[in-house]
Amino acid sequence: MRLPIGALLLSLVTAPAVASDFTLQWPVDCRLGETCHIQQYVDHIPGPGAQDYQCQGLSYSGHKGTDIALPYLRDMQVGVTVRAAAPGVVRGLRNTMPDAYATEENAELLKGRECGNGVVLRHADGWETQYCHLKQGSVRVQNGQQIEAGTPLGEVGLSGKTQFPHLHLSLRQNGNVVDPFAPDGRLACNRAQDSESPSTESLWADPPPYQPGGFLGAGFSTQVPEFRAIKSGAASGARLTTKSPALVFWAYAFGGQKGDRVRLSISGPTGVFSVHEITLERDQAQFFRASGKRLRKKSWDYGRYTALAVLLRDDDEIDRIEQVIDLR
Repeated sequence: MRLPIGALLLSLVTAPAVASDFTLQWPVDCRLGETCHIQQYVDHIPGPGAQDYQCQGLSYSGHKGTDIALPYLRDMQVGVTVRAAAPGVVRGLRNTMPDAYATEENAELLKGRECGNGVVLRHADGWETQYCHLKQGSVRVQNGQQIEAGTPLGEVGLSGKTQFPHLHLSLRQNGNVVDPFAPDGRLACNRAQDSESPSTESLWADPPPYQPGGFLGAGFSTQVPEFRAIKSGAASGARLTTKSPALVFWAYAFGGQKGDRVRLSISGPTGVFSVHEITLERDQAQFFRASGKRLRKKSWDYGRYTALAVLLRDDDEIDRIEQVIDLR
């Protein structure tokens, strides 16, 4: 059976899940917060705007799944396995779409196939899981196959309508989208104002912690790198010496909200010589900021340079990342 994989994404969060013993295992061979992160959650509000289950902005309008993302394109190219989150039967699949960024030029080709390569599994009690954006040619299962939780399905890819390598995991019961982090369909933050609201219990066997944004990577460069080079992982390989024409520190992050501040500082052998704070002017799912100095003398001071990036939201520190380089 061919998978109507694009159309299935059009389901709406219309009803809370019924009581069930259904649970999900973590579906990607990665370490959350280290080699992967949750880029977006299910959108819990109708109409314009978006809110995740924590009433924060890690979602977009109409988003109906959980996006587990890899930091760099090179991670996808090495290969990261996607596994079945629960035992079930393969209901449909696709495996032939290329891994490529979605653009205006290929938008027409992606209509009805936004999920890209993927697998749909049917489980007991009307449950379904759908795994989207898998790497071309990586799908390892067949239609009608009975599988167990943890069975390899394929690899994280860049197929379909996407701008970064990730697994989009959709969960449905009887055709209705369910957020595994808030299966009753209500926003957790509303519960303090509504004593009659049912409690939310995650459907994850081991509930992942919530991270409202943070850094994916950082590095030094001789110039401000292109965003595409950062996302691919190529910018991380820059080599600097005491003769480099500039010393630039960049930090790559996700979950940026309008008003967030990114503070970048560099300290060298003789102390702090660069501090720069940038305020985000809009929400940004992924972004980078860079700061540094051009070489104004014969060479940089010989020795160790330490750079620090801090992400601030309403004066609260969301995350920080540090990089060290020795100039010779």
